[in-house]
Amino acid sequence: MVLVVVQLGSLSIAIEGMKSNLQPISAFCRKIAVDRNSPWKTPLTPGISGIIPLNQTGATQGMTENTSDHTHKLIAIVEDDPDVAKIIEQILADFGFRTAWCRSAGDLLRRLRSLAPDLCIIDLGLPDMDGIEVMQRVRAQSPCGIMILTGRGHVSDRVMGLELGADDYVLKPFEPRELVARVRSILRRRETAQAGDSRQIAEFSGWHYNTGNNTLTAPNGEEQLLSTAEADLLRAFVSSPNRILQREQLMGNRDVSPTDRSIDVRISRLRRKLEPEADSPAFIKTVYGAGYLFLATVNW
Repeated sequence: MVLVVVQLGSLSIAIEGMKSNLQPISAFCRKIAVDRNSPWKTPLTPGISGIIPLNQTGATQGMTENTSDHTHKLIAIVEDDPDVAKIIEQILADFGFRTAWCRSAGDLLRRLRSLAPDLCIIDLGLPDMDGIEVMQRVRAQSPCGIMILTGRGHVSDRVMGLELGADDYVLKPFEPRELVARVRSILRRRETAQAGDSRQIAEFSGWHYNTGNNTLTAPNGEEQLLSTAEADLLRAFVSSPNRILQREQLMGNRDVSPTDRSIDVRISRLRRKLEPEADSPAFIKTVYGAGYLFLATVNW
């Protein structure tokens, strides 16, 4: 039996009376008992689940699955705490992902074009720039998916993150399997969006939406790059114009419950990009008690 005690300030491992202190891990606070003869055990701390079993080298075991669908996808991890970054890298590597660690916002932005990541995982508490601003800059330069992974749990932070372009918002401490599931969900939505429709450019009322690269061009020629979530939403609308779409239909492949309110946040964000007066929308109409309707004639 190996007792792993993760405290707010340090990580300690006690093996048969011997104790070794490792580097601080500030983002996690939990106590775990791991039996080498069993990949999973009940946590000692009430209310905590999702144990990471260790092998003799400290790597995770019992978590690998068939990852052929997303093997070799590159995930950029923007995290200033090296210990937290190592944990995230190890979890993702065990599921077949490639990773690139950026210890600051500047590091990511300098390397963004050369890395060309499929997804960026961004912490909000970075030393040189607020994570929200980093996310906006990434969104303006790259079509990659964006996940916020942070300790900020206030509703206003979540809403702001989703409104400004994040595809998902995950809190620390996190469950390893849930993190991987959410990463896969974002990648799956991006792939489905790219391959799901042979028609590529939708035109409506002078607007042009390119489903191949998620760009939206206004009648005056101004071009915007949509987030993955915004692109999925607009694609659903232009594929079924003048029809009422229920919230569940607009969620697509997202692994959320029908009561999840983030779809309303995304509707609001998309309206601000499409509508000159978001309070009196001309395109996206709310049909109370039924869903949403995209009021336009769409040509492909």
